[in-house]
Amino acid sequence: MKMPFVDLKAQYETLRPQIQARINSVLEHGQYIMGPEVAELEARLADFTGAKHCISVSSGTDALLISLMALGIGAGDEVITTCFSFVATAEVIVLAGATPVFVDIEADTCNIDTHQIECAITDRTKAIIPVSLYGQPADMREINEIAARHGNIPVIEDAAQSFGAMYEDRKSCNLSTVGCTSFFPSKPLGCFGDGGAVFTSDDSIAEACREIRIHGQSERYLHSRLGLGGRMDTLQCAIVLAKLDEFDREIQLRQEKAELYNHLLDDAAVSRVRLKDGRSSVYGQYTIFSTKRDELRAALSGAGIPSAVHYPTPIHCQPVFRDTLAFKELNVAEEVCELVLSLPMSAYISEQQQRSVVDALLMA
Repeated sequence: MKMPFVDLKAQYETLRPQIQARINSVLEHGQYIMGPEVAELEARLADFTGAKHCISVSSGTDALLISLMALGIGAGDEVITTCFSFVATAEVIVLAGATPVFVDIEADTCNIDTHQIECAITDRTKAIIPVSLYGQPADMREINEIAARHGNIPVIEDAAQSFGAMYEDRKSCNLSTVGCTSFFPSKPLGCFGDGGAVFTSDDSIAEACREIRIHGQSERYLHSRLGLGGRMDTLQCAIVLAKLDEFDREIQLRQEKAELYNHLLDDAAVSRVRLKDGRSSVYGQYTIFSTKRDELRAALSGAGIPSAVHYPTPIHCQPVFRDTLAFKELNVAEEVCELVLSLPMSAYISEQQQRSVVDALLMA
């Protein structure tokens, strides 16, 4: 039987009673849109992160787009972001009418290189979107200080892969002006479809996000601003609530699994993403670097073990951006995309499975 890349079935079997009870409760009351579980989840997630407000939304992508809309970002504006992430990070900037300005990444963490951010700021810069890639926050204190020096530019943390991680003494999604996360099923805290959330301690931003997610309504059929259909449905909120009860334990398990990988890979001819001091990771992916990546993938595949490349092509090299935008050289990202390889990872991967992964790598 082929090993799963993310073992969602094992998680479901472990949490089946809690998940079924939550789903059944929604089926009984029948409030599938904006039911009581929505407010309950938002309150619990705000408490979990320490942010004043949580606004649940339809996806991690919509969380980013709604945040940009709430900040009034549009035509003529620039938003600085990393060139090495899933395309949604940049996609939403263009959908909002603004222009993405890409900067390079750190070779050891694959997170945005803070030293390059300041050089990219112009009088048109209206936001900075760092991505907390692979489960580890970017250097948010330095990014916030840069933003403050240039007129308090809003900072939006794209925390789709890092929900639950720590930076110094604060949690991801409560590290900047706005934090956004995704509850896509394979994320550290996932639902059974699409979902996401926006976090902020700014009352006016929170109010705008709440209105935007329901077509800009400030009250029923009174549309104060442009918006979209961006609500997270009640069933998905109920599923996240069931998983949230076990989330701290799952984070600990993920970190233990990562430590075992670290130990087992000590003798392999690979390096791994560096975890920097003062930060933790929830290992949304466990990612290594190798100049023999294609050989390693073939060896894993031959042993029935899946792997993934996050990401094979930097955003600025994607056809949709390549022919329309101008960039400075982004050499680190272009080199790293040839090296990165993500291994099977979840709270429920067994030691035997991990040893099988590493044995296959060592035989390549």
